[in-house]
Amino acid sequence: TREAIAAGFFNIDVDTSTLVDISKPSVPEQQKLNVELSAMFSAFIRALEPNGVTISIGGEIGEVGGKNSTEEELRAYLDGYLAALASRAPGAPGLSKISIQTGTSHGGVVLPDGTIAKVSVDFDTLRDLSRVARSAYGLAGTVQHGASTLPEDAFGKFMEYEATEVHLATNFMNMFYDRIPDSLRKEMYVWLDANSAAERKPDMTDEQFYYKTRKNALGAFKPQMYALPASVKEELVLAWEDQFARLFKAFGLAGTRQAVEKYVKPVAVKPNLKNYLGEAAGDEQVDDLAD
Repeated sequence: TREAIAAGFFNIDVDTSTLVDISKPSVPEQQKLNVELSAMFSAFIRALEPNGVTISIGGEIGEVGGKNSTEEELRAYLDGYLAALASRAPGAPGLSKISIQTGTSHGGVVLPDGTIAKVSVDFDTLRDLSRVARSAYGLAGTVQHGASTLPEDAFGKFMEYEATEVHLATNFMNMFYDRIPDSLRKEMYVWLDANSAAERKPDMTDEQFYYKTRKNALGAFKPQMYALPASVKEELVLAWEDQFARLFKAFGLAGTRQAVEKYVKPVAVKPNLKNYLGEAAGDEQVDDLAD
């Protein structure tokens, strides 16, 4: 987190929702550890903010792929979070958004043949909890995570049903893997066989294993990625630009520049080159980061 903030990442999600303990008798008790750790990490982030910057912090109440979130869970989490944060960092800003579970899965549910299963998103839950988050707690609203592998005709509904943020990383990674040379892809998959074998479940096909783990190979192959032929890079850039344009249109972002400039006043933060150069980064745990 410290490295990310130093590198200029000012939108950070704190996801400790996998620690929700549904064996506890009450919802506040179930959310207790999630609440405490969310507040702890929020206080840590606030202490690292550059002057003039308020980092946008997101929380999460439902592990992606689990049962859909409820208003009771939302209120239990946010009530507990606000009390815990006030105790740890009095006066510190809280969350700006909250991720909930509406039926999706990080990266999609991979079928044995490597294709992605169709999912049904509970848009009513997305809208209803977004309204509670705004009216009762002053957040921007709810976040739809794990959305990148949904059909594109669903994207327009996120604005209609008042999502404040949508996570879409996995599809851009898929576009990368679809366009790189076969030789590089095979080399990356061999690396996964050696370095991500612990994530292979007994009933997984090769297609499922590689799809679910291939995000792990990106860091190790940055030199090869940077060295891709110019023609491959150009194809990737054009494909990504086209996808971004479609998404911006679907999300109703066209023509919003004046509104953004009116209300958003970015603070210029001068980067420190020592945070970028001259030191090799170690291996990091990246499970469940892709959306």
